[in-house]
Amino acid sequence: MNLLLFNVIILIYLLVTLYLGYRGWKGTKDTEGYLVAGRKAHPYIMAMSYGATFISTSAIVGFGGNAGLFGMGLLWLTFFNIFVGIFIAFVFYGKRTRKMGHNLNAMTFPELLGKRFDSRFVQYFSGVVIFLGMPLYAAVVLIGAARFMETTLAIDFHVALLIYSVIIAAYVIWGGLRGVMYTDAFQGTIMFFGMAFLLFMTYAHLGGITLAHQALTNMAHLVPENLALMGHTGWTEMPLLGSSWWWTLVSTIVLGVGIGVLAMPQLAVRFMTVKSSRELHRGTLIGGVFILFMTGVAFTVGALSNVFFFNTQGDIAITAAKGNADSIIPIYINAAMPEWFVYLFMLTLLAAAMSTSSSQFHTQGSAIGRDIYETISHKKGGSSIMVTRAGIIVAMIIAVTLGYILPDNIIARGTAIFFGLCASAFLPMYTAALYWKGATKAGAIAGLLTGTFVTIFWYLFVHKAEAVPLGISKMLLGRDLLITQMPWPVVDPIMVALPLAMLATIAVSLITKRMDKKHLEECFKGMR
Repeated sequence: MNLLLFNVIILIYLLVTLYLGYRGWKGTKDTEGYLVAGRKAHPYIMAMSYGATFISTSAIVGFGGNAGLFGMGLLWLTFFNIFVGIFIAFVFYGKRTRKMGHNLNAMTFPELLGKRFDSRFVQYFSGVVIFLGMPLYAAVVLIGAARFMETTLAIDFHVALLIYSVIIAAYVIWGGLRGVMYTDAFQGTIMFFGMAFLLFMTYAHLGGITLAHQALTNMAHLVPENLALMGHTGWTEMPLLGSSWWWTLVSTIVLGVGIGVLAMPQLAVRFMTVKSSRELHRGTLIGGVFILFMTGVAFTVGALSNVFFFNTQGDIAITAAKGNADSIIPIYINAAMPEWFVYLFMLTLLAAAMSTSSSQFHTQGSAIGRDIYETISHKKGGSSIMVTRAGIIVAMIIAVTLGYILPDNIIARGTAIFFGLCASAFLPMYTAALYWKGATKAGAIAGLLTGTFVTIFWYLFVHKAEAVPLGISKMLLGRDLLITQMPWPVVDPIMVALPLAMLATIAVSLITKRMDKKHLEECFKGMR
């Protein structure tokens, strides 16, 4: 397969993507169409859009690369992604979110929370958290795509980052959520087949399932000494219980991302795009199979890349990638796979990155236009959509700028930070909004503020991975960390902030005035 043929395929792919964005623009007549796709999305479109938004280059390149470092223990994240991110999300959160969103005519995740608790503050503060917190996540998705393009096409990383971002902005700004979901479904389908091919070819390359996994088990003695001291026991074993390596894997990667998915604004809004719960039921199986192939394959291949690199270069994966876990998957694909598959996989990654990035930019634009601008100014309609589109442009500029300056090994970490922030800030309030009529406005605000600020405090002053490089603790307190006693410096903020936010939501709700009964009846109308 020569480069000319590949360029033709890429051109066709981009034309289809832009056409679907155009279809979205043609079908978008009002704010409801722009923000929630008119609430008439097909279950396949919704499920594939949800899955494609959920899974991005951060999962395939970032977490796949981390699987090359941590090993098969990362498959616990796949379990959480399917059980929590699909089953619990669709069955226990999706149906009630759809119904309550319809009852309250909510078009964004912050608006749903704001209207449920009759609080403008909840809506615009949630919008601020999303707009300021999501650029890091958006940037690492851009980095994942650009790194693979850099490795495969031998083009400058910065050029790849810029070109890719401009293409996404073109169809997100004008097509709204309808355009985003159409392109997501198309891109998700490409991702599914690309990952299925990757798994098959990896096992074929390594001699089959049994030989490949046995070879990885036999490599336990090759774990670097510094990682062994941190608790790494091998690529087919869980880290030593309670070690710093165990805390990083379990609290930051598995729980941070695995639980955080429930409160991701760009995913929750998908539930409000379908017209009935039947579509959600039909989408659950589609989403589960899709996530299994995306994360399960990426994490398995990432771990098994150690076998390939050892057989061909005498090195483990992280050594072959010169210490940058973000480069493990791109290097492995380019070294182990035939040329035609390298191009196919780049198309898969391009689809993965575009589907997630488009939703991220749309969510950030909606946060500015709908949740902040409209809530504060009380102006709606055309001016709000214009502010939303301007917000998308600003969000894209911030993400691209961060993409240029962020360090190596940042993709998985940046993803976990935003997922953890959303879980701590939104999940207690979101769960209470859907299931507890006794939750009050003051309780929701208490949980929102507690989750947000405890998370920020922990990253700045306690969690070693961020506090030491940022240096704010050192500047203000004269010491790298506020707490140095293990295991606190390696305990992810979600382990502290989420329980405290839940406690604050419950405690304050119990001691403050209950919400108006008539308002609650409107919120829960038609809900058991």
